[in-house]
Amino acid sequence: MRIVIAGGHGQIALRLERVLSARGDEVAGIIRNAEQGDDLRAAGAEPVLCDLESASVEEVAAHLQGAGAAVFAAGAGPGSTTARKDTVDRDAAVLFADAAERAGVRRYVVVSSMGADSAHEGDEVFDAYLRAKGAADDDVRRRTGLDWTILRPGSLTNDAGTGLVRLEASTGRGTVPRDDVAVVLAELVDTPATAGLTLELVSGAAPVTVAVKSVAGN
Repeated sequence: MRIVIAGGHGQIALRLERVLSARGDEVAGIIRNAEQGDDLRAAGAEPVLCDLESASVEEVAAHLQGAGAAVFAAGAGPGSTTARKDTVDRDAAVLFADAAERAGVRRYVVVSSMGADSAHEGDEVFDAYLRAKGAADDDVRRRTGLDWTILRPGSLTNDAGTGLVRLEASTGRGTVPRDDVAVVLAELVDTPATAGLTLELVSGAAPVTVAVKSVAGN
């Protein structure tokens, strides 16, 4: 299957690209900086140069043609301004969803954040981030043209993955290695029975395949 990942140079995205390419999928990662291309190639992904803050729906849809799934893993990143939380974490997510619908790519997986809420209060940049992610999630959940799944990991770590997680509609606060987030995303891409679910993810006791199967169809 061809899988296109928005935010292809992100820490989770690079891990996901390695997982997907290792199992034989054709992976493309959308990046805005050509210098990042070698990192994607090393992860087994084809770099696709496209700035989601300025591209049109038609331009992005062209990159999604023929894909079996799309994963939104882009983010403005730490140190970015409140304005870029809106232009990347919210607006680019909406654009990518529009493009997926335009290209006929139904399977759509979103990397969101625990606590994402369009009505979240507060004046800090992280508060703006949670509002932006929440607004993007709300937009995706209204779409009938996508078989969407929204994944909301807890606090991310760079610890080695254990392959043991807790994946539920509500898990409570916790941490989770980026390695494990990537493996869960790969499993979700392959499990369309999780469509329509918003899931929280933290480290736990269940193997990833078991955790995903347990929520599928709920």
